[in-house]
Amino acid sequence: MMLGRSTTTPIQRRLAPLLASAFAGGIALWVPVEKLFMNEIGFTPATMGVMAASYAAVVPLLEVPSGILADRWSRRGVLVVGNLGAFASVLIGGLSTNVITYIVAALLLGVYFAMQSGTVDSIVYDAVLEETGSSDTFENVLGRLRVVSSIALVSGAVAGGALASATSPRVTYFATLPLLAGSTAALFAFHEPKLHQHDQATTLRRHLARTRAVVRSQPRLIPIAALLIVTSLLTQAIFEFGPLWLLAVGTDPGLYGIAWALLMASLGLGGVLAGRMRLDARGPRIIIVGLLAVARTPLFVSHHAIVVTTAQVALETFAVAVGVLATRLLHDRIPSTVRSSVSSGIGAATWITFLPFALVFGLVSEQFSVHAAGWMLIAATVATIALLLTVSRGIAADSDSATHDAVARFDDVALEVGARLAAAGKAA
Repeated sequence: MMLGRSTTTPIQRRLAPLLASAFAGGIALWVPVEKLFMNEIGFTPATMGVMAASYAAVVPLLEVPSGILADRWSRRGVLVVGNLGAFASVLIGGLSTNVITYIVAALLLGVYFAMQSGTVDSIVYDAVLEETGSSDTFENVLGRLRVVSSIALVSGAVAGGALASATSPRVTYFATLPLLAGSTAALFAFHEPKLHQHDQATTLRRHLARTRAVVRSQPRLIPIAALLIVTSLLTQAIFEFGPLWLLAVGTDPGLYGIAWALLMASLGLGGVLAGRMRLDARGPRIIIVGLLAVARTPLFVSHHAIVVTTAQVALETFAVAVGVLATRLLHDRIPSTVRSSVSSGIGAATWITFLPFALVFGLVSEQFSVHAAGWMLIAATVATIALLLTVSRGIAADSDSATHDAVARFDDVALEVGARLAAAGKAA
């Protein structure tokens, strides 16, 4: 009896454990009802802003060290540390009965965010380089990871909302713990790329000097980094404060799960969209800009939960798509040996920006209304559009030469090592 030939590609088989980890870790049953639970234990919109700012303050302190650790030690190991932080955070969160204890849980969640930021994208990019010898399929592969995470988050949102309605929001925290344990176990089955390890003998001082040199030598990185920061800010702000619109209209707990599921679906939709669009193409760029502009409007003019949720989903979808495209532009210009360090530095800048944003958003929501605070999301959307157009013009001006020169200058060594690893694998 003949067996059918497998249709999976080497890169798909290589990343299967990482996708499994992302799926298990993405089923966060507590997330869709978090704001409801926080409200039950004494939070107000202002203290919710303080909570968000608290972990936003922790993340930048750990971002750069975690990126350096990922480059010089193990990116898989850094992800495992992040998962352990998430496990502790969810456990303490579920045990919390007051604001202070829950903020401690939020601080531990900051460890997870810091370890994830920049590390996952770097792993995916280097895995693509090792398996294919180029970065051409990076958007599709990263988009696939976003889709898997989105499916997990949607599943967790629906299940979390239903579980909270049948039991209580607190139960959703404890039910998430086995899933986090499974996510961590899957990471140990993942064979991480080794491109970043070929010059680990260099000192930490030289590593930092090279990281700075990479950034300083490429002025085009500045608007790309700024675009990543603003799209990440917009994404995080909607995830963190989007449920406040539901609280404002007294939505039933069961509907929180549905609304959160739709919002989580935007991650997958954005990942799929990113694989089909290019920033150097005029038509898709106009579509993205137009839809970003339209999606922002209901956030401050509508008091209907369905309309606002739809606007949030649209805004999040296009912010994610733009973020994936910008991530490819960033990694194309960075060598593997400092990839996580640079990416984590941008992540740190994002959280530093988010900290005052969260505090002000919480205060405005409490003193006036969440619709008034929605103007801050409008401002972030306008900044995203402006930077998107700036980066697009830069791509057009560079044409092929500057981009290819950057790749040749910084990734020649990485591609050579990747080719050697691929050859060794085939020989084995």
